[in-house]
Amino acid sequence: MKRVFILIIIVFMGIALSSCNRMNPARGPEDEIYVIADSLEFEALHPVLDSTFQKIINTPLPEKLFILKRISVNQIEQNKFRKNIIIAAPLNSHSLTSDFIHTVVDSNAINKINIDNNAVIKKYNLWAKDQLVMVLTAPTMDDLKLKISSNADDLLYSYQKISDKRLYSSLYNSVYEQKDVEGILLKEYGWLIYIQADFKLAKNDSLNNFVWLRRSPGSDMERWIFVHWIDNASPAYLNADSIRVIRNRITKSEYQTSDDSGYVVIADDYYTSSEVNFGGKYAIFTQGLWDLNIKGMGGPFVNYTFYDENTKRVYMLDGSVFAPKYYKRNLIQQMDVTLQSFMTSKEIPPDKKEDLLNAANN
Repeated sequence: MKRVFILIIIVFMGIALSSCNRMNPARGPEDEIYVIADSLEFEALHPVLDSTFQKIINTPLPEKLFILKRISVNQIEQNKFRKNIIIAAPLNSHSLTSDFIHTVVDSNAINKINIDNNAVIKKYNLWAKDQLVMVLTAPTMDDLKLKISSNADDLLYSYQKISDKRLYSSLYNSVYEQKDVEGILLKEYGWLIYIQADFKLAKNDSLNNFVWLRRSPGSDMERWIFVHWIDNASPAYLNADSIRVIRNRITKSEYQTSDDSGYVVIADDYYTSSEVNFGGKYAIFTQGLWDLNIKGMGGPFVNYTFYDENTKRVYMLDGSVFAPKYYKRNLIQQMDVTLQSFMTSKEIPPDKKEDLLNAANN
């Protein structure tokens, strides 16, 4: 009976794959990962899956990067269009999920998994466009737990990057792009960042190499982006201590309350930094909480700081959120994705550059 049910699932998969050229976009919240697993196996795997994907970020409320939702094999059909899916079971447990894995993974991949315990199968666009289905399996349950913990950073990164890709596709719309403002900043400073229609150019301070973009000022859901650069700079600025000093110096002078009684500083709690690749360049990624020196306001921020060899500049790109009544995990991801749209003049395609400069002159 179990084999018959597996075959039914395969038929549905075949239909989906045969229509791949007319795939619908994957759907559902960005922060949900559906885990196809038998209940007892999921219970055994849950601690390591939780520590890998349900990491806590503080905004300052604790929020999870992803939320895991277990479903069984017989629920695949109504959930196969979800954005993020994991199929998890030991390879030789003979559970319903284990048998299903044997039907969707070819023999070469099975052999590789038996030889290399770190092998992970990632299937993009399996049932929907911009979907990631990850098959997590190993010969035994202990092997599988070790595989997940050993590859935790890469597994999480894979879901974060495809989520960023989907989010950028939904955020970017040339109809609502402020090409004239983008063109002015490109013409004056030699760089581009995507500016949605509802962001306002709040400050354009050429003296201090500072540009501030602001969304919904005075509301209960504000978002801020700033770009700051240091000319004739050195990569020596790329360390956590220097970045903290530079950001505090900038926000003290540029992020002030209307009566000049307070200014933004980096809060002491939950401040982290890591080395990342930003558009092919070495960068320091910083995230944490901002606060007022007189207290009363606060929220999360993300920051990329990198050195550009062509311009001999250090760039600091920063996005902040103030939304005290709302969960902020998705809002700060929007800021992160927008920052990743940044390009220097040399990196912009010629036709795009011409289009923007023409918009600035009209």
